[in-house]
Amino acid sequence: MLVVTDTTPINYLVLIGHVDILPSLYSHVVIPQAVVGDLQHPRTPESVRAWIAAPPSWCTIQSPHGPPDTTLLYLGDGEREALMPFQELGADAVLTDDSEAYEEAQRRGIPVLRTLGILEEASRRRLLDLPTALTRLQTTTFYAPSHVISDMLARHVARQSPLKGPEA
Repeated sequence: MLVVTDTTPINYLVLIGHVDILPSLYSHVVIPQAVVGDLQHPRTPESVRAWIAAPPSWCTIQSPHGPPDTTLLYLGDGEREALMPFQELGADAVLTDDSEAYEEAQRRGIPVLRTLGILEEASRRRLLDLPTALTRLQTTTFYAPSHVISDMLARHVARQSPLKGPEA
């Protein structure tokens, strides 16, 4: 599975120490050049800047080859460059937490995965401990409504619980 990512999923996965789940979930991750610029910004945490300075082999840094899509000018550079190469690369999904990019992708029929969904899928595959990952995520600037986190944890507990028979 080939995915194109914008800034936030990579940023937060690096910050919580789980960026290495990506190659287990997706065969290849494309990081647009504008996203690299965001990840290298002086205000970006040092651990993220260090990670992008030497990206792993399962990442390709690539900018869109075609002309700019003027209908996407309202998006940030990273979000725009994540959506533009989707069809050009034959990607399977876009990774983004940006609401406007998410809505635009939905309008275009592009499958979107968000950081929380990535973490939940990794938990299903037993690649990480979801409660620990969510606790780490909540120590960052990441925001999600508390009910979303509670629902994720409830699903996690339900997956971990053995099925009980009628005599239980």
